Amino acid sequence: MSDKFFFKGRKTPKPAYGESGYNTKRTAKPGTEALPLILSVQTEARQHELAAMVAEQQLLANITINADKPENIIELTGVLNKPKTVKFDAKPNRNDVCICGSGKKYKKCCGA
Repeated sequence: MSDKFFFKGRKTPKPAYGESGYNTKRTAKPGTEALPLILSVQTEARQHELAAMVAEQQLLANITINADKPENIIELTGVLNKPKTVKFDAKPNRNDVCICGSGKKYKKCCGA
């Protein structure tokens, strides 16, 4: 069988899954059916409060009541306090009209 990229006796290697964008090592997202959050609380009232919070965020969690152990909601706080992407406004170029509204070029007004 001949390869269309046959060069000096070497055949073209098949591309690996990683190069083609197929993620073979993907982990399950916390709070889904595959990986529900595991929470522990001390009172039934706190359980109802957390169940409402989890339902509001459209997550799934196993909440257990155990008065002997301290409350453990680390997984929930980690999902809720996920860092957001920070976006900055573009700085105006030197020859653009100034953003203060004076009508002058930026380099002659606020950029000086």
